[in-house]
Amino acid sequence: MLRYLTQIGQYFLMIKEVFSKPTKWSVMRGLLFKEIDDLIIDSLGIVCFISFFVGGVVSIQTALNLTNPLIPKFLIGFATRQSVILEFAPTFISIIMAGKMGSFITSSIGTMRVTEQIDALEVMGVNSLNYLVFPKMMALLLYPFVIGIAMFLGVLGGWMGGVYGGFTSSAQFIQGIQTEFIPFHITYAFIKTFVFAFLLATIPSFHGYYMKGGALEVGKASTVSFVWTSVVIILTNYILTQLLLA
Repeated sequence: MLRYLTQIGQYFLMIKEVFSKPTKWSVMRGLLFKEIDDLIIDSLGIVCFISFFVGGVVSIQTALNLTNPLIPKFLIGFATRQSVILEFAPTFISIIMAGKMGSFITSSIGTMRVTEQIDALEVMGVNSLNYLVFPKMMALLLYPFVIGIAMFLGVLGGWMGGVYGGFTSSAQFIQGIQTEFIPFHITYAFIKTFVFAFLLATIPSFHGYYMKGGALEVGKASTVSFVWTSVVIILTNYILTQLLLA
């Protein structure tokens, strides 16, 4: 228990250190574009693929459970919209990204720690935490853009699964999408997304930066980082849902 409290304290001290003694903008600009390419652009393919097909599965599963002929078919579109926007796109894509982005961040920073590149940065008078972690935090400000694409493709996949699977008509599905739409649900999803983006940038960075050992420990740190990022995302999701929707 004491070890976990120590790590939590160390995590918050790390975040404080990230914002002190900033790196020159001429250097930071190059780092920022590299992180956008590595973390955001490289994630689009897997996010688009998963979102489209999971949206289709949600639509088909909903249709197969609506066995009572008195239940209107437009509920397929309604259920798909609610599932994708409220939970699937912001939360489950973030857990998948904890595996993809998180492992990449932890292993890249961990490798720098093992090969003493971080020590070299410190010797040169560079704030290594600002140099390594801050560009990742800035790049992940674009993460809601990824989740917006996931929402759109999830609903599109649901529409295609429902209509081309013969479970509902296009008009009924679109009616379901529009039924009792609450704009705040979009706001709620994007508030969660910004918080998850911060966690995705900082927790894997923490595990990479403070790891000890050699190449084998880099792999272990990536695994631990994925587990803890996922746990914190799920707990944060519960707290934010209670605060914003309850």
